[in-house]
Amino acid sequence: MMSSISHLESLSGLSAFVATVEAGGFAPAARRLGLSPSAVGKAVARVEARLGLRLLNRTTRQVVMTFEGEHVELR
Repeated sequence: MMSSISHLESLSGLSAFVATVEAGGFAPAARRLGLSPSAVGKAVARVEARLGLRLLNRTTRQVVMTFEGEHVELR
């Protein structure tokens, strides 16, 4: 059974992932979520670490979903 803290962390990470994909980057996603770009990036990194998958390819100019990011089943 997942603790409530890790459950909330999972939800915030998934929200950060979705916002990043929809907005096209960490900075615009951060503005949408009222967070810093660093906080959004770290939340997405925690989701990736928990899943053991790279969901986003990051460059200095863009963030693009990987094949796994497009096809991952989040439960």
